[in-house]
Amino acid sequence: MTQASTITRTGQTKKTFNYRKFVRKSVSYFFLLLITCITIVPFLWTLSSSLKGEQDVIFSIPPQFIPSNITLDNFKTVWTTLPIPRYLLNSVFLTSFGIVLPLVLCSFAAYPLARMKFKGRNLIFMLIIATMMIPNEITMIPVYLVINKVGLMGSYAGVIITAAVTPLGIFLMRQGFMEIPREVEESAVIDGANVWQIFWKLMFPMVKPMLGVLAILSFIGAWNNFLWPLLILDDPNKYPITLGLYQLQGTFTANTRLIAAGAIIALLPIILVFVFLQRYFIEAAYSSSVKG
Repeated sequence: MTQASTITRTGQTKKTFNYRKFVRKSVSYFFLLLITCITIVPFLWTLSSSLKGEQDVIFSIPPQFIPSNITLDNFKTVWTTLPIPRYLLNSVFLTSFGIVLPLVLCSFAAYPLARMKFKGRNLIFMLIIATMMIPNEITMIPVYLVINKVGLMGSYAGVIITAAVTPLGIFLMRQGFMEIPREVEESAVIDGANVWQIFWKLMFPMVKPMLGVLAILSFIGAWNNFLWPLLILDDPNKYPITLGLYQLQGTFTANTRLIAAGAIIALLPIILVFVFLQRYFIEAAYSSSVKG
């Protein structure tokens, strides 16, 4: 019997087992569990390697995820050998601008595309989205030449300015602004608010879930940025944590434990930011699926 419920003689509803629903849920949970394992196993292996001592085996079949003797010596060695606090401070500085500028500038670009009516609005938006299909490797050389021409080589400005506005950020913010009912804006106009007041005091606070999503994505992109700072920055004292940890390959070439410890140090801020801001992902998904 595949029905979810049957009605007895007394009029009471008696629930029955739904095999199709059970199979469908089982298959869904199986694939979700499989994806989770594929995603989290490399992290667990890295964390395990960073906590292993010299007597523990790194590469073994099956892998040894639980060290026999857990130690923090690997973290202490990396912290004292490399100027990790300096690298972290540089990353925080770059990431701060990498978050604030996309939130503000992408909102400025998305608001007229979502709320204002003018000729060619949809065409402009499609052209912006089309740039997402262009690989970064194609635009890297022209952007590098422009940065060099304007004299921003070796400066943080040359790293920050290239990611100040992104097509993905404009797309996300446009979707957020479009979800706001038109009546809200019309009531503000009746109250005498101008365009700037409507945007900054009314619309901008109402898209907090989408701002949270964009903030997380911008943080991850700015924190993990490696190739572009490598091309622009020439002073090791200005290196972010990603470039600083790259020196582990030269300092600890054969010591996987220390390299894993450095990777965990760089990964912890991303985990903390995501834990505190993950609710915005849920709110943004809910607001995008419910109209009105």
